[in-house]
Order: sequence, then structure tokens, then C-alpha cells
Amino acid sequence: MKFGSVPVQESEGCIVAHSIRQNGFVLKKGERVSASHIQALLAAGVESLVVARLEPDDIDEDNAAGQLAKAVAGAHVRVEKPFTGRANLFAESAGVLVVDMDRIDALNELDERITFATLPAYRSVEQGEMIGTVKIIPFAVPGDSLTKSLKCAAGGLVKVAPYRPLKVAVISTLLPGMKPNVIAKTLRVTAERLAPAGAKIVLDVKIAHDAEALRAAIHQAETQCDMIIVFGASAITDRRDVIPSAVETAGGVIEQLGMPVDPGNLLLVANLNGKPVLGAPGCARSPKENGFDWVLQRLLAGLPVRAADIRRMGVGGLLMEIVARGQLREAHGGQDD
Repeated sequence: MKFGSVPVQESEGCIVAHSIRQNGFVLKKGERVSASHIQALLAAGVESLVVARLEPDDIDEDNAAGQLAKAVAGAHVRVEKPFTGRANLFAESAGVLVVDMDRIDALNELDERITFATLPAYRSVEQGEMIGTVKIIPFAVPGDSLTKSLKCAAGGLVKVAPYRPLKVAVISTLLPGMKPNVIAKTLRVTAERLAPAGAKIVLDVKIAHDAEALRAAIHQAETQCDMIIVFGASAITDRRDVIPSAVETAGGVIEQLGMPVDPGNLLLVANLNGKPVLGAPGCARSPKENGFDWVLQRLLAGLPVRAADIRRMGVGGLLMEIVARGQLREAHGGQDD
């Protein structure tokens, strides 16, 4: 692509690089100059224009953006018609955004004129939400550059894992002095968390904070539900504590205890015959975002959550409230992480 100032008389077929407004005449950026434009420009006293002139191997910005957007789009992603070198991508269903970060970085390394941006990986998205955008910086790109980009994007770089309407069991363990309104709030907040996925609480069990009682409750829940969430009356402090012990004696396998997300550090993730079991941290009783949300959303979308996945959540895992987080929790009765 050639770019620069040319006499108006030589600009036919070129793309206007900067909008012209002079003596009542307007020619917008991105328009192609026609013969009638030239006459109007001369009549308005314009003698030269800054233009872009495409060469034979160039692909215009909208064509390039549209091709690349279709290439990067995976399952449950809709591509909008390109405009001014931009093609936006939208979620076709509610779910969790899955991106191939390494290949997106590789794509953006190929040519500064070709760019692709997305929302953060594993973010919860709504149906119709914009999740990414392809933007061609100049008015055109060389065909070989676009070809390399399309090859890099082959098979898709971004997709949405749709939420599933799972049946969820909530088991609350109790200790003397625990207020009923705490449990009621927990159930309400959990139902609200599940609602975007169409998932519902179908079993609500309250038992003593005892490993054997919890084992029996987990066994009962396994036969009726797709996912089990345990809210302990006391925080999990060790793999030998009440909740992990009950999960294991029920036949479950603990994937991870603890996560590098704050609030949310004291989360337990386990698997019981293919069904996820979560030991919720105390912060999950609050509607504020915490590490529990990150894991729950992935599981609701059918994405695996293994120990390695959780251990990679540290960067960005500090979800700030105020500078002195520890003091804040002490002021509220030492709520568990």
C-alpha cells in the first residue's frame, strides 16, 4: 500500500486518509475518491490530499478483518459484519470464555497492522456480549501477511463453553451458636450465583459439623445431583479436617485444597465419581467476587478444573477490598477465607 500526499487530480480511486471539510464540502476518512469528488474538491479550493493507494497484492481492511474474525471464531461465537477495518465477535450463548492465549500472542506478533483482542480468559459472559475484536490498523494489509495470520488462527482461537443447567446440592454443616440467617443468606447468594447458568439447588441439607454425618450427606447428594457444594461451619485448615475427610471416606478424590486467590484461599476442589465437590470458603457466603466464583463458573460450563489450573490463578488473584484486608476481616468477626 502506498501512502502520502498527492495532487487532487491524481487521487481518483484512492482512499482518503483524513477527513476533508472545506467551504461546505465534506469528504470522510476512508472514502474512495471518485471523479465527482475531484471536481468538488477543486471547486472547494483543495489542491492535494493525503491518501492510501492499494497495490495488487493488498487486501482492504474490511475484507481482511472479516476473514480473520471468521478464522479466530470458535464454537458459540458470532462474527459481526466488518466496518472501518474492525470485526467484532459476540457470545452466542451464556458461558465461560475460553481463549488460546499462546496462539493469540503469536498472531499479534506476526504483523503490527493486524490485531486481535479479547476479554480475559475464563471470564463469565452473557449471550450477546462482545468478547473480542479484530482490528486492521491501516486501510489494507499485504496478502501474504493476512495468509500467515489466517494460518495461525486456523481452527479458532476463542470460543464460549456454554453453561449447563446442573442440579446442585448444598450441604451446610452446623455448630452450636450458628445463626439460621447465615444459612439462609448463603442459600440465597448461592442460588443467585447459579442462576446465570440455569443451574438450581435441588437438595438443601443441614447437618452437624461431623465427618461421618457429612459423609452420609455427600453419599445422599451424589445420587440426586450433578454437583455438591459444602459450606462448613468452620473453615478447612488441613486435608485431615472434617470436610476433606468426609469427601474421601465417601469415595471422593481431593484435587486441590487452597488456591492463590484472595478472597477464596480456603477452597477445596474434589471429584466424586465424575461429579465435582466443592468445599466453599467462607467468603462464598458473600455475593462479592472471590475465587469460588472462578472455579464454580468453569465447572458449570463443563470445563475441567484441576490442581494445575487453580495454581495458575495467582496472577490477578488478589481481589482487593481495601489496603488492609486482614484488619477488615477481623472487624467483621474473622470471616474465613
